[in-house]
Amino acid sequence: MNASTTSTMSPNIVSTRAAGRLRAAALSLTAVVLAGLTLGACSPRGGDQTAKPGTAPASQSQPAKASNNQPINKDSTMNTPISPAPASTPANIASEPAAEVKAQYATFGAGCFWGPELRFTKLDGVLDAEVGYTGGKTLNPTYEQVCNEETGHVEVVRVKFDPAKVSYRRLLEEFFTMHDPTQVNRQGPDYGTQYRTAVFANTPEQAREAEAFKVELGASGKFKRPIATSVEPAQTFYRAEDYHQDYLKKRGIESCGTL
Repeated sequence: MNASTTSTMSPNIVSTRAAGRLRAAALSLTAVVLAGLTLGACSPRGGDQTAKPGTAPASQSQPAKASNNQPINKDSTMNTPISPAPASTPANIASEPAAEVKAQYATFGAGCFWGPELRFTKLDGVLDAEVGYTGGKTLNPTYEQVCNEETGHVEVVRVKFDPAKVSYRRLLEEFFTMHDPTQVNRQGPDYGTQYRTAVFANTPEQAREAEAFKVELGASGKFKRPIATSVEPAQTFYRAEDYHQDYLKKRGIESCGTL
């Protein structure tokens, strides 16, 4: 088309063509914008932040789930799974305290205390046995004072025992077989009030049981003479000198008769 032709075009035609070019430009711009939005939706940093029903928004992403039900470290800089707490082991369980033995005491006078001490220690359930003096009037008596009958004490063995393993009756049985309970103020060649036969009861129950055992033993016909053993409430026990403790055991002998 030449210039003469263009100059003769009507104004209406020029306006129509201009409007068409504007519409085409607008459509092209719209397409570019839409394309950009589409690319943004696929980008990790762009896209619609509105959560779909049943999902969390991108800005509130759900914490990662641990495999095998293991918790995940919440530190944003470290996403290493934390090992679950170990199962209970003896190292992290407070151990039960050992059951304390409720020991009891029994006190017997059966003549010279060396032999009875050794006999009682051989019984299962006896935790300890020690020799000493009781039943007298003098404080802290010595062996010499007791032997001279100056204090009124009796040579005795105090037995510590576990009642779950050995009964008090079993101790009474042993006591009455290790000496002659019919002798008064003596045992064999040893004589004096310090050698008298006696049960010093540490509880009312022990006193009742000892008295009943005496009656039972007297009625058994085992002894021709009456039982001379006295049953008395336990008094202060004074431990004898160290050289008297385990006297026979230290010397490797079983009874005073083998000295």
